[in-house]
Amino acid sequence: MQEMISKIEALLAPLLEGTDMFVTNLQIEPGNNIKLFLDADEGLNVQKSVSINRQLVAQIDELGWYPNGDYSLEVSSPGVDEPLRSLRQYKKNIGRTLAVTNMEDLEQIGVLKAVTEVGISLEVKINKKKETALVELPFENIKQSIVQVIF
Repeated sequence: MQEMISKIEALLAPLLEGTDMFVTNLQIEPGNNIKLFLDADEGLNVQKSVSINRQLVAQIDELGWYPNGDYSLEVSSPGVDEPLRSLRQYKKNIGRTLAVTNMEDLEQIGVLKAVTEVGISLEVKINKKKETALVELPFENIKQSIVQVIF
């Protein structure tokens, strides 16, 4: 599976070059179901997903990796409940509310204020008077971060 994922990533690189799109996750499930999750700095619309899907299917078919077309390819954006996986995703979500779980399974909810190569700055409420503090969280201590949908 990992070898095929690497081959697909190699096909994707030139397709995404020069665009604002990037891969957040790529997996192959039983039955050769390829699931490609993309995001984009300016938002991933259906046209972008369809374009990548068509180009990738054409290349996979041409290379004959799956005889008789014995595979499926799903290209979509990650769901709202999917954890952030890349530095680029964190940067895209500056100003949004995140639920960040650390390695000890303690959760902090706050507004993402800054992102560096080593971690994030999260503005969290410290009391009921709505006073806040800036908390620095290194990536090595973050188990997962999920954008919160606020209504």
